[in-house]
Amino acid sequence: MDDGPMRQETMKPMAFFWGKNMEMLFAGWPHNNLGMYVLALFFVLFLALAVEILSVSPALKPGMSPTVAGITHAGAHALRMSLAYLVMLSVMSYNAGIFLVTIAGHALGFFLIKRRLAVRAQAMAHEGHIPSNTLSPKV
Repeated sequence: MDDGPMRQETMKPMAFFWGKNMEMLFAGWPHNNLGMYVLALFFVLFLALAVEILSVSPALKPGMSPTVAGITHAGAHALRMSLAYLVMLSVMSYNAGIFLVTIAGHALGFFLIKRRLAVRAQAMAHEGHIPSNTLSPKV
């Protein structure tokens, strides 16, 4: 069955490959443009970083109603899952560069969150809110 001149068959790779000649998320992007490929790398890095940062539940204000709290948590979860699926679809392009920046984005986001939590725990320990011996990592 012929779909006419508008249809073009494109072969999707089934193994990782290196190079800027690819499509990711949208037809024709980043295609063969080096600048757009670099932008795609930064975009995926940012998405993976955002997924990790959003993995921490949003802070709820005292006195917030349970309904508003539930909507806030559900909204943050929906946003995190949407971004996570975009990251997954990006990795499914099988481009090795995209895969590496995805891992780097997740690692950087995880590091930033853990560092922030450690700094906050140290500050609380210095103020006398928690014992300092609970700050040592358990192996």
